[in-house]
Amino acid sequence: MDQLLSAYQKGNVILFVGAGVSMNLGLPSWSQLISHIAEDLGYDPDIYNTLGDSLALAEYYRIKKGRIGPLRSWMDRNWHSDNIDLTKSKVHEHIAKANFPIIYTTNYDRWIEKSLEHYGKSYTKIASVADIAEINKDNTQVIKFHGDFDDDKSIVLDESSYFERLEFESPLDIKFRADVLGKSVLFIGYSLSDINIRFLFYKLSKLWKENTAGGAQPKSYIFSPRPNPVQEAILDQWGISIINSEIDNPGQALEEFLEVFV
Repeated sequence: MDQLLSAYQKGNVILFVGAGVSMNLGLPSWSQLISHIAEDLGYDPDIYNTLGDSLALAEYYRIKKGRIGPLRSWMDRNWHSDNIDLTKSKVHEHIAKANFPIIYTTNYDRWIEKSLEHYGKSYTKIASVADIAEINKDNTQVIKFHGDFDDDKSIVLDESSYFERLEFESPLDIKFRADVLGKSVLFIGYSLSDINIRFLFYKLSKLWKENTAGGAQPKSYIFSPRPNPVQEAILDQWGISIINSEIDNPGQALEEFLEVFV
């Protein structure tokens, strides 16, 4: 933890935010999204869930509807309901008040941006290659790594878009590779079993081995409320350390962890 804080104080930590942070606001879960897809297609949700994994079920929606536009609109309305009170999320407050110059997120929603606005911090949202030209060194960068509700084509939701993402060759991937060289990455809001983020860990480690001519890879970190010795050993070989908490409640644990950066 001391090593992480030292890197943070030097401005050398990139924050990488996952769905667990948005769930802190009570946003619909992935399973609720799949249930909505099932009902929209005329299926019983319990039956629909047996027909494939989540990515395949989302892909089927796109095939049947021809586009994800209606689903994206439903997600946008529900993810940004007037019933959501941003001020009740200490996690978002801590993220906004901390000094992370670059924030990546795989979330489509706008709550990171809204929290920065609410707490008076200027930012530049980057969801496509065109946005990169708008980067201002004085603004916090918010990179929407899996897309943004403002652009249907940018959203990584179904199987095809996910497979394209795994190629790791988009303009945002190239930016990510440039950003992480010489910096630590702190992942929050992710499950250790999330294959997407584990693939990113692997690519991050491989990137360093291929580009540093033997130099030391900056340690990166993932916050996980509960210890897991199996995952700890696997991630350690990729230069990722797990930070645990003694607090049972995941939301409260993350809140307390982020408080040290404010």
